[in-house]
Amino acid sequence: MSARTATATSTFTRTERPADVLVVGAGPTGLLLAGDLAASGVNVVLLERRSAESNLTRAFAVHARTLEVFDARGLAEALIATGHLVDGVRLFGRVAIDLTRLETRFPGVLMTPQYHVEHLLEERAVTAGADIRRGVRCTGLRQDADGVELDVEEADGTARTLRARYAVGTDGVRSTVRKALGMPFPGRAVLDSVMLADVRLSAAPRELPAFRGGAEGFAFVVPFGDGWFRIIAWRRGTRLPTDAPVDPDELEGVTRALFGTDFGIHDVRWTSRFHSDERQVPRYRDGRVFLAGDAAHVHSPAGGLGMNAGLQDAANLGWKLAAVLHGRAGEALLDSYHDERHPVGAQVLRVSGAIVRAVLLDFPVIRGARNVAARVLPFTPAVGHRLARTVSGLAVAYPAPPGSHPLTGRRVPDLPLVETGDGPTRLYEALRAGTHLRVLPRDTGPDVPPAPPGALTVTRADAVRTALLVRPDGYVESAEELPPSWTLPEAEAGTGARQGTAAPAGPEAAERNAVVA
Repeated sequence: MSARTATATSTFTRTERPADVLVVGAGPTGLLLAGDLAASGVNVVLLERRSAESNLTRAFAVHARTLEVFDARGLAEALIATGHLVDGVRLFGRVAIDLTRLETRFPGVLMTPQYHVEHLLEERAVTAGADIRRGVRCTGLRQDADGVELDVEEADGTARTLRARYAVGTDGVRSTVRKALGMPFPGRAVLDSVMLADVRLSAAPRELPAFRGGAEGFAFVVPFGDGWFRIIAWRRGTRLPTDAPVDPDELEGVTRALFGTDFGIHDVRWTSRFHSDERQVPRYRDGRVFLAGDAAHVHSPAGGLGMNAGLQDAANLGWKLAAVLHGRAGEALLDSYHDERHPVGAQVLRVSGAIVRAVLLDFPVIRGARNVAARVLPFTPAVGHRLARTVSGLAVAYPAPPGSHPLTGRRVPDLPLVETGDGPTRLYEALRAGTHLRVLPRDTGPDVPPAPPGALTVTRADAVRTALLVRPDGYVESAEELPPSWTLPEAEAGTGARQGTAAPAGPEAAERNAVVA
């Protein structure tokens, strides 16, 4: 198969009215993207080869930044109710990731099965008007200067050609869209035959989630909060194929070898195996086609970063596609998707790879030196905090134009807002409007002109004098320090706030920025 050719497998082909965007793959990434596009008034069709929703899952960790993404869509509380929020995890020795000091409404990581994430996102997408079609398999792809055509096969064998202005592949590690583009997926294998199992335990670990790694391999026990636990286990030297059944004795054996107990594993309801690679495509955009989530980057399960990275890919791309399709921005904005998210994907590969290699050092002498170092060397709060911010996603910042305010490209915390009747009282509630936010300090004067086109104006309730233009994904597009009773210059009302430029900040501004960040 290639981006130029495709073969139909039925006796006739039907073509229908073009959509704005075709999304292939109804996992978490595709569902979030489809929901965002539909909520923005975009005609989006989401295709999924599975005929029914899956109640099985590989991913289970939802980190703080992703919970903020859900909060900006009014879904965080409902998702938290499905799982178990934990405040950290110990890796080895004294090395632990403490999430309690994170500057967020969600200082922890939520342990919940992926199907809960998918259920909430699908419900939102359907309510917003997304057209979700299951049992539809993509068989080919072509693109021209005006749009993209996908050849698909429906469950009954009917072949159909779908056309849209853009297409996005969110169809996982074996992405048909990526292969149809001829896009390379360079990288290497990391772990073979990792076991997954959802089980009940007679005697759960006292500290959850529980992790052990050593000469034999590793085992990770995660609570789902409903009496079920996920065990992820790997035994060094195992080379079984992914379709090989998981023997309960094998699962219990590696767990017992690492923890000294198997915790009384029983009622195994689901098992699976997978191979873990580290791979990333060189480009997230190819003409009118984009790749996101596992179709663009895959890595080891260490850190629980994969689903989170994909969801944040979708949050970054969705508002940009909507802006271009509605004529509010030019095509160049879409290039920033690769520019911003590809470095993040590369960092996720580095972080997850570093964790798994530190835990699974091959040589006993080196492992011993690592464990001694973990006991002797100071794992300072500052080091731990940096690690927590990195793993949680809160440290992600995007490139800013030269001369920009220091906050440009950085994530905005959930600032308190001045109450206006039944309006939002905090910034992430305001982001639920799905548009840019112009955030003004209090007492900016009576003559403030209208917000830039499409933006919603809100007033921050704190004493900081920094005005912000916040993107729909919660990152600063531009910022400016304002004196009391400031009035926006008329010449800048419709342009300056969107250019991402501002006067350089001095020492006093830097002190104020520390409060904002």
